Formats: sequence, C-alpha cells, structure tokens
Amino acid sequence: MSEMEKLEGALRFIRGKTEFRPKAAVILGSGLGGYAGQMKIECEIPYGEIPGFPVSTVEGHDGRFIFGYVGETPVAAMKGRVHYYEGYNMEEVVRPVRMLGMLGAERLLVTNAAGGINLSFQPGDLMLITDQITSLVPNPLRGENLGQLGPRFPDMSTVYDKGWREEIRAAAAGCGVPLREGVYLQTPGPSYETPAEIRMFRGWGADAVGMSTAVEAIAARHMGIKVAGISCITNMAAGILEQPLCHEEVQETAAKVEDSFTRLVSAVLAGL
Repeated sequence: MSEMEKLEGALRFIRGKTEFRPKAAVILGSGLGGYAGQMKIECEIPYGEIPGFPVSTVEGHDGRFIFGYVGETPVAAMKGRVHYYEGYNMEEVVRPVRMLGMLGAERLLVTNAAGGINLSFQPGDLMLITDQITSLVPNPLRGENLGQLGPRFPDMSTVYDKGWREEIRAAAAGCGVPLREGVYLQTPGPSYETPAEIRMFRGWGADAVGMSTAVEAIAARHMGIKVAGISCITNMAAGILEQPLCHEEVQETAAKVEDSFTRLVSAVLAGL
C-alpha cells in the first residue's frame, strides 16, 4: 500500500468519527500534553485506533488527536508525537502532520522540549524558533514525491512563517511571557548529545537541540501549511553544566513552565 493510500484510508476513518475541520493545529511535545485540558473538546481519537498510524511509546506522549476549540478557533491538537528513534521511518513520523493538513489545518504550531545550547539560556525559558538545522536526520520527503500534497523540491528559505512569528511576539508581550528566540537543531536520538557535539552545534549556529519537530515542519511546509515553533528549554545541553541529562528532568521542567506555556499558546491560537 502506498503512503498516499495509507493517508487516504486514515482520513476516511477519522471522517467516520468526526466532521470537525480545524483551522489550526498544534503538536504538544514532551511534558506539554497537559495543554489539551484548556481546549473545549469535541472529539478525541487515539492514534492506535487509526488504520496504519504509528503509536507513541515515550513517557509524556499520550498519543491521540484532540479536536476542539481554543476561544473561537477550531484546533486539532496532537497530544504526543512519534519519533524517529522509536524505530519508525520518517514517512511514519510525519504521517500525523500530513493528516492534519488533509483535515484542513492551514497553520501548524509545533512545540517541543529542548536542550539549551545558547549559553544565555536557562531551563524554563521558552524559545520562538526562527530557523532549523536538519542535516543529521533523514529528510521526510525522501523517495517518491506525493504530488497531491506538494512539489518535488519545496522551498525552505522561511520554514517558520515571519508574519506568524510577529503575531507570537505580540501575544507573548500581551500575556507577559518572556520569549527567547533562536535556531533549533534536530538529532536522531535517543541518546543525548556529547559535549563535543554540543560545541560543534553551537558553531553551526544552533541555540537549542532536540529529537523531533524539524522533520514535521518540513512535511508541513511541503503542503503549504504555515508553521511556527516554540521550544521549552528544559535543560542545558551536555557539557554546559556539571550534571548528567535525564528524561525526568525534561518532564519536571516542562511541568514548571506549564502556566506560561499555556497562556502563550492559548493567546496565539485564540488570536487566529
């Protein structure tokens, strides 16, 4: 079965459950899934019920689509995502994002937990993603192009929409949430980076590092979806502080910034 056939089959299944048509979509990263509780929920569909869909296996990633409203804006939320390091191929990793576009989402807000590379950052900061580096992971558009979704060679000169970034800056100022800005780099995972790698990434111009997000942004831009991104800096990357890295720290820090994250994302989505 081709990738397009899998997508169309999943779409038929979802449409059998709900006719909800989102204007925007949001991917809730590690430890940030609690935001879904802020939505006026119309329907929930676990990924495991959708034919051909990958299922989240990581703690902190519930693994379901949530359809509902933020203010008056119809939104589809991915509560948890799947990762390349879980053993899925990149087609599977971006399948949920492509589905969001096929369901009608015109904008995608990607969020994640990330390690801070920029030495001026500290755990608990929120970073507006201005650009990304994906050279270390396979491109999700590799293989036969899905012409129904987008062109063979999509432009990536502005992955993160400039106009939407301005709106997010204004929303952050309006709700009193400090916002850093920087470049996000995706690694394959699941091991954390070495101090030598972090020094190299800093030389490349990266401000934060994680194991998701960038390939999803590529798939969304391929479809013409406007993308914006917010990283929660949950820890400083390897070699910056004299302490080992662990997933528990990621979840604990994400929980501590839940209030400011919730206020910002609500303001951004409701403003649409």
